[in-house]
Amino acid sequence: MAADEDENAEDIALMAQIAIGDESAFARLIEKHQNAVVGTIAKMTNMSPDSEDLAQQVFLRVWQSAKRYKPTAKFTTYLFTIVRNLVFNYTKKKSRRKEQSLDEQEEDWHQQRAIDGAKQPDESLQHAELQKIIDKAIADLPEKQRLAIILRKQEKMPYEEMALILELSVSAVKSTLFRARATLRESLEPYLAEAAQQS
Repeated sequence: MAADEDENAEDIALMAQIAIGDESAFARLIEKHQNAVVGTIAKMTNMSPDSEDLAQQVFLRVWQSAKRYKPTAKFTTYLFTIVRNLVFNYTKKKSRRKEQSLDEQEEDWHQQRAIDGAKQPDESLQHAELQKIIDKAIADLPEKQRLAIILRKQEKMPYEEMALILELSVSAVKSTLFRARATLRESLEPYLAEAAQQS
């Protein structure tokens, strides 16, 4: 816990430096949090090529709002709230644009399975295939459930911090996670059963 507090104190000190225009402090902050931000955005957007652009927008917002920043919660809570807002706006626009119809997506997925199936079925390929199926199942979850799963599983975030980011109570976060896991189990069951039969 002390290490966590030290990390947060360092983030707050960096934000104070960024507020007076210190670019090296900004570079250090990006270096510290870039992987978590890009990873979360990539998972939230189903590995969209826009992930890195969205991550840049997150850090641009941090830079622009540094003078107004008040450390009322952990810095990562503040950071992932920006991530949440940008990603939710992005997915809304994306679903309105409907760049690719569901039929086309389904066709692409079946073609990919056919290509993968034509290759030698070794363990690493099967693992990659299963990972793709898991990623797709996560991508199909409602936004808040998807973000809850990613923050908990990938970022190992405590419920209290997740509650602030998701604007939910701690008990609502837990039930959101419960629903997300139940949905994932249900959608992955046929694949897991198939994998168990093959092994």
